[in-house]
Amino acid sequence: MTSTISSPISIPYLPTQNELPTEDNIPMETQRHKTQMELLIETFYVWLEDQDRGYASGNMLIYFSLDQLKNRDFRRPDFFAVLDVPKGERKSWVVWEEGKAPDVVIELLSESTSEADKTEKKNIYQNQLWVPEYYWFDPFNIEDFAGFSLQNGLYQPIIPNENKSFISQRLGLALVYWQGVYSTINTTWIRWATLEREIVPTYAEKAQQEAQCAIAQLKQAAKKLLQQGMTITQVAQITGLSETELQAMENS
Repeated sequence: MTSTISSPISIPYLPTQNELPTEDNIPMETQRHKTQMELLIETFYVWLEDQDRGYASGNMLIYFSLDQLKNRDFRRPDFFAVLDVPKGERKSWVVWEEGKAPDVVIELLSESTSEADKTEKKNIYQNQLWVPEYYWFDPFNIEDFAGFSLQNGLYQPIIPNENKSFISQRLGLALVYWQGVYSTINTTWIRWATLEREIVPTYAEKAQQEAQCAIAQLKQAAKKLLQQGMTITQVAQITGLSETELQAMENS
């Protein structure tokens, strides 16, 4: 009886983010698309400050198959978020290196990308990346806003609430309409909000809120000092508030 020695199984080498291309030379569509992406990323990171782990980015290449390298078939969501991963900088998101795909993906529609975002990309996020939640939004046609949740391997529409907001069960956040100025552009944006409907602030908004809170606390302390019998001049020296402000407080 002749024995044979089987050949070892060939395991393909999996490149890391340091060895993979980081650019596909396709720019963002417009300034508003770029700014909307930045707003989503910035506010997500403000929210992430209270979380131990997590990551978000946009316009970054995601690798989930070696065939992408052969076919130059790169995927670059406008926004994606991943929970339960270490915080820190990445050059690209490599699924086999990170151990998971994004939890949420958002594509910003344009005339040139809308059809692909609603069909081809949606199918990839559903069938190959298994992204739990997928949303799309058109910054220039704000009614074109939709969300999908992966149920038994297929995307099912997420029904918006009475405020036309989408609740992300995956993140525990809401995607809401917001009218205002961000990065000099005054328009209707989509933003993150808590489930209590509090808008997640930008870093500038957070700093302003903290400054207003500090001033309110300072005025409260000044009021107590005045009630204890200190003079306006003494309280002004202690708190740094103007005597005019303190006089108004005392007269109110």
